[in-house]
Amino acid sequence: MSSNQLLKGTLQTIILKLLQDNKHMYGYEITQKVKEITRGELILTEGALYPALHKLEAEGLLETYTEVVDNRLRKYYRLTEEGGQEVTNKVTEASNFIDQLNLLLNLKPSVK
Repeated sequence: MSSNQLLKGTLQTIILKLLQDNKHMYGYEITQKVKEITRGELILTEGALYPALHKLEAEGLLETYTEVVDNRLRKYYRLTEEGGQEVTNKVTEASNFIDQLNLLLNLKPSVK
């Protein structure tokens, strides 16, 4: 299983956390931020990103707005109030899962 397959299971959490940290982002910016933070180890494709963004928007966790940048319309995503609350839940859930995975793989659990 490649790291990109593992990424799919945490994609919503990653998107929500990035938007919490950056207030608002557009799609390509999100893909580049993931690449930058992971030093190129994780590549987030548009084919994975946009369905996840649309799902989060449909669930009421994200909202969008557009701006003209360099004579081009750019669609930005930002957290709704509910999305801001969900980030905490998702990050805690992911952290707990990582701790359990570390135990199962006999790795050192993360320090809290």
